[in-house]
Amino acid sequence: MLLHPDECYRAWAARDARFDGRFYTGVTSTGVYCRPICTARLAKREHCRFFPSAAAAEAAGFRPCLICRPERAPGLSPAEAGTRLADAAAMLIAEGALEDGGLQALGDRLGVSARHLRRVFRARFGVTPVAYAQTRRLLLAKALLTDTAMPVTDVAYASGFSSLRRFNALFAGRYRLAPSALRREGAHAAADAAELELGFRPPYDWEGLLGFLGARAVPGVEEVADGAYRRTLRLRRKGAAHAGWIAATRAADKNALRVSVSAGLLPVLPAVLSRMSQLFDLGCDPEAVARGLGALAAGHEGVRLPGTADGFETAVRAILGQQITVAAARTLAGRFAAAFGDPVATPHGALTTVFPDAARVAALTTDAIASLGIIASRAGAILALARAVRDGGLTLARTADLAASCETLRALPGVGEWTTQYVAMRALGWPDAFPHTDGGVKKALGESDPRRILALAEAWRPWRAYAVMHLWRTLHGEGK
Repeated sequence: MLLHPDECYRAWAARDARFDGRFYTGVTSTGVYCRPICTARLAKREHCRFFPSAAAAEAAGFRPCLICRPERAPGLSPAEAGTRLADAAAMLIAEGALEDGGLQALGDRLGVSARHLRRVFRARFGVTPVAYAQTRRLLLAKALLTDTAMPVTDVAYASGFSSLRRFNALFAGRYRLAPSALRREGAHAAADAAELELGFRPPYDWEGLLGFLGARAVPGVEEVADGAYRRTLRLRRKGAAHAGWIAATRAADKNALRVSVSAGLLPVLPAVLSRMSQLFDLGCDPEAVARGLGALAAGHEGVRLPGTADGFETAVRAILGQQITVAAARTLAGRFAAAFGDPVATPHGALTTVFPDAARVAALTTDAIASLGIIASRAGAILALARAVRDGGLTLARTADLAASCETLRALPGVGEWTTQYVAMRALGWPDAFPHTDGGVKKALGESDPRRILALAEAWRPWRAYAVMHLWRTLHGEGK
């Protein structure tokens, strides 16, 4: 929720990074809006207006600051949003949902009327969904124009615009600049990738997150090396498949990750960036989480909840990891990807394969999966999972209905409470998910009775998934 204006002003005066992305300051004397961390000269209080989103600031006639770059601000986590419905809509908009069918189709997807969606969205973000989407597209274009050497036409389409003329008109009208005016000397892009920065709120345990992802990296699909995370990815948009690779490193001297996206994924760039934000938990408020966890998080406030770039992949890996070690699960996942995935060309030698999608896996047989050394019951569970996703009965994304998705998961053969809670943690991004039967959780707590474990964990609500990450941390990475 937006703070009182006087509190916003004090946070801005302090350049407090904990408030980054929570509000924006519009300065009436300049017509510019800023992030709380902006290093520009502090405006007088009477010249300041405060907004809950960048879109709301732009709707009021302010243009983005060229110093603090509002397009780099972190977002919000699901538990923080005033309503999960509005937050789910914002995530779908970030992935281009409005371009696929408009507001009515988005409402249908979320199970509400367009009118109700518009009302709750405006209450949360201060603008309509259409205005919010337009600002997101413009801010992404601004980042690409400033940080890369991509041609303006490519920038327009990568940002989600369907018309170069429309892009030029909106950009000039909103920012009072021609797109080419933002070109910066020295801006560059590799021949095969675009590079951008995605912000987060400090502290951020990048090394710990890399360690978690590296221990579970699927051979051929993922790699953690030299302080970087890399992986292959395939996304579908309007019936077309787009495949390529992504990479992330910690930006030097900034509260941001430096992200590279290959040319093959640029047609779905907004969706890719949304997935990366979820994967690296960039919307987390570490202060709020640490406050909720108390002594468990003391000294390790930067621990994040690893998300996923592909919910189906994560669910398959959760099933493969049932009752075996992390290393053994990683081996099986590598065999699975090599056998049923598709080859993809990358400049990174360790990245060779795109993990198979639900449609591909649903067409397999139990025997084909079991031939990889996967026991028959788990092979059957993977088939049931794939068919549920393919047929639309199960959605494995943060925008899904949490209760319905968990209920559907539990109903699948071979999927119990541990798998359901693990998928809720990572694929559904639910910060209060809690796999209380996990062996690592039991060992860290010194408790074997699941009922007593659940009772102990009550004190950590609504951050029990983060509590799991801390419990696993104390065991040097045990758990799945």
